[in-house]
Amino acid sequence: MTVQPIRLFGDPVLRTPAEPVVDFDAELRKLVADLTDTMLDSSGAGLAAPQLGVGLRVFAFDVDDVVGHLINPVLDFPDEEEQDGPEGCLSIPGLYFDTKRRMNVVAKGFNSYGDPVQVVGTGLMARCVQHETDHLDGVLFLDRLDAQGRKEAMKAIRQADWYDRAAPPVVKVSPHGAGNPFGLGR
Repeated sequence: MTVQPIRLFGDPVLRTPAEPVVDFDAELRKLVADLTDTMLDSSGAGLAAPQLGVGLRVFAFDVDDVVGHLINPVLDFPDEEEQDGPEGCLSIPGLYFDTKRRMNVVAKGFNSYGDPVQVVGTGLMARCVQHETDHLDGVLFLDRLDAQGRKEAMKAIRQADWYDRAAPPVVKVSPHGAGNPFGLGR
């Protein structure tokens, strides 16, 4: 196994937009294996490369017994249907907050060999794909909460055992704007 340490909330790499993958080589396939092994070991639904400290547009997922990965994802939303429910993050361990997401997504990208792939998701798969793509954009799910939700989340984070008071993180408002909370058109 190639389980790696997961970067926690407050680490600047989680706020830095990732670079597109240009080399589909053995090093990339090792990164995909590390992401997958670490995600499975942590019982997560998804894990993005920045969570391992790697600034590349790659994530792995494990939803409803479907394990895979997506490189350089581009999301499309076939309808306006929404879902609202608990969402967590391996970089914010043990905490869950109700988060609005789109119910359906079509994600296009590549596999680790550079072959085009498409992931069509609804419900949890759609939530996972949106969450992990946000990581690649330097966005955390906390950014998608309303002001009161962010306040409650920060209170819970400050009380968490893993929280580092010497380096308090900043929660920012979604860069996609209040009128476009789902980053449509990306």
